[in-house]
Amino acid sequence: MKRKIDEKTSLTLTDLPHGKGARIKNIKGSGRVAKRLMELGLIPGVDLKVVKSAPFGDPIEVRVRGYSLAMRRNEADAIEVSL
Repeated sequence: MKRKIDEKTSLTLTDLPHGKGARIKNIKGSGRVAKRLMELGLIPGVDLKVVKSAPFGDPIEVRVRGYSLAMRRNEADAIEVSL
């Protein structure tokens, strides 16, 4: 069953379909992964877009700040976004 996506729904990056853009609300966690994502420029307020994913869904490619970034789904689950 597909989840209905609208402005009020709390989403993570893995919930976005290909080609859909969003804005980062929050990076969950305080560990090394969250810190590394923020060092790569994934901070609240930044716009990004899901470009594509591998055949089995891992990794996914996102476009952020003018560059492409591939990340695992568990990393993308730590990124809360809003439409």
